[in-house]
Amino acid sequence: MKLSARNVLEGTITEIVTGAVTSHVRLDIAGTTVTASITNEAVAELGLKVGGKAAAVIKASDVMIGVED
Repeated sequence: MKLSARNVLEGTITEIVTGAVTSHVRLDIAGTTVTASITNEAVAELGLKVGGKAAAVIKASDVMIGVED
């Protein structure tokens, strides 16, 4: 599979919290947790399981930085 996104972070699924329609999938990426909100259908179709390998694909048109005054 080829993607236009350049930010692909590979990790291990540490938790899947299933809601009524969407799930929060948490990945451990080199000690940092990244959480994605995806449909329950997508979790099933991808066969996601805790302990499995997955990648967070991040595509954003803007990244904002903030600091306290």
